[in-house]
Amino acid sequence: MDDRLLTTEEAASRLGTTRRTLEDWRVRGGGPLYVKLRGSMVRYRPSDLDAYVDTWTMRNTGGGSI
Repeated sequence: MDDRLLTTEEAASRLGTTRRTLEDWRVRGGGPLYVKLRGSMVRYRPSDLDAYVDTWTMRNTGGGSI
């Protein structure tokens, strides 16, 4: 199990998105869980990123999630 906390840039790369998108999701909600350390230091657990992706895994185009 990889328990190393990822930076915003590393998390964005893992999800195939941008740092800015993750920042927007943090402000608006709806993105993956994150850890906020010492004020404004934000990190992501790989397991939380995997769980986020799993919530968007669909069985068909009608939105039937697994």
